[in-house]
Amino acid sequence: MSLKAFAAKLFAKRIAKKNTDWILNPHKAQKQVFDHLIRAAITTQFGQDHNFESIQTYEDFTRQVPIRDYEELKAYVEKIIEGREDVLWPGKPIYFAKTSGTTSGAKYIPITKSSIKNQVEASRNAILNYIHETGNADFVNGKMIFLQGSPVLEDKNGIKLGRLSGISAHYVPSYLQKNRLPSWETNCIEDWETKVNEIIKETEKEDMSVIAGIPSWVQMYFEKLNLKTGKKVGELFENFQLFIYGGVNYEPYRSKFENLIGRKVDSIELFPASEGFFAYQNSQKEKGMLLLLNSGIFYEFVKADDFYTENPQRLTIKDVELGVNYAMIISTDAGLWGYNLGDTVQFISLKPYKIVVSGRIKHFISAFGEHVIAKEVEEAMRLAIEETDAEVNEFTVAPQTTPKEGLPYHEWFVEFEKPPTQLEKFCSILDTSMQKQNSYYFDLIDGKILQQLKVTQVSKDGFQNYMKTLGKLGGQNKVQRLANDRKVADAIQPFTT
Repeated sequence: MSLKAFAAKLFAKRIAKKNTDWILNPHKAQKQVFDHLIRAAITTQFGQDHNFESIQTYEDFTRQVPIRDYEELKAYVEKIIEGREDVLWPGKPIYFAKTSGTTSGAKYIPITKSSIKNQVEASRNAILNYIHETGNADFVNGKMIFLQGSPVLEDKNGIKLGRLSGISAHYVPSYLQKNRLPSWETNCIEDWETKVNEIIKETEKEDMSVIAGIPSWVQMYFEKLNLKTGKKVGELFENFQLFIYGGVNYEPYRSKFENLIGRKVDSIELFPASEGFFAYQNSQKEKGMLLLLNSGIFYEFVKADDFYTENPQRLTIKDVELGVNYAMIISTDAGLWGYNLGDTVQFISLKPYKIVVSGRIKHFISAFGEHVIAKEVEEAMRLAIEETDAEVNEFTVAPQTTPKEGLPYHEWFVEFEKPPTQLEKFCSILDTSMQKQNSYYFDLIDGKILQQLKVTQVSKDGFQNYMKTLGKLGGQNKVQRLANDRKVADAIQPFTT
């Protein structure tokens, strides 16, 4: 064992012991975070506007701070952009993470000195937790690649502005700098296809041990490697041991990845966002991600089914239940208060608190009252791939409410790497799984309101070409998994076979 691997094991043991305290005392940890956030922000404009000085309990907080999304918080952010201090959090943020907005165009998410510290530590701890659990630290000796956005940052009235992954590139610890790829120059390339080609030149002959990124874009990197070298990724990189990912569910990609790699490798799922780092996979033996309860984020949860009702009930971790779909609401040390993240989660364990990401609160199909969510379609796709010989690159789902003939149906747009020998069987598995998971969908099929779903095949690289038309190729961008309208479906139609 190398000195570096030995040191990593010792450090991992220390961090695991440190984390045990808040894991075993989750309610105490969240109370401490809540109290710290309120005290720290009393003199800010937001704190004064919402009378933080009088907040003594969580119930006080819910009465004085409504749930907001970015659009409703935007007026405060604009004051920060103008140069004001002490608006949402004491002082000024050190970064704005630029993300794609909905009605307001680009969103500027504030990142403070304390919030970026928590983000960096969470990312580090995810890897250290893996080392502590498995005892495997050999990979620290190899090269590591993080497929991410450009680290080149703009200036917004003295505050650095960029994509979260680009900001994070500035925080790679010194002891990993020699192991890290690609080069700074390559990482700064904006055009994704050009960037991936340069990354291949820099990595194809290196001893790669860790590869990280959003699965769909890592898949593109793997495919190009395979095409250029004629080798499986696991053959090319004999010491490739760990895949780290976030942003989308890995399961629909897993079989394709294992084929591209030529063998199985361990993986760690992360749940980071511009607004904070919320959870990471803490076990190779169990599903789900450990919710980080001591990292400057106070969590609230609203049942997704009740979210759009007037005054929905807000819950802390004390009151959540297993298997319920919740919208996640956060208050953070970056100055986001009662903030609707937009993601939905389900708890799969309460001791410790572990979650799976189930979708987006605005991304669902309920054209007929079925309220289908991302977790359900991804599980159906996983089963269909597992039980047939199909390999799938990407997919999205939309309702077809006005078919040319017959009953309405759900239309699945699927880009196959290898189409199933029996497409009908593939469709049947998808539909049966959806009926088992979603009782409303079952009732609609059973009651002859909907017919069985249909699969429309998307041509090779169709989803990449579609994303290119949106200017969202690569980086943190990902295909919308499902929608309640036909906007994505109509846009992908030119790329179907």
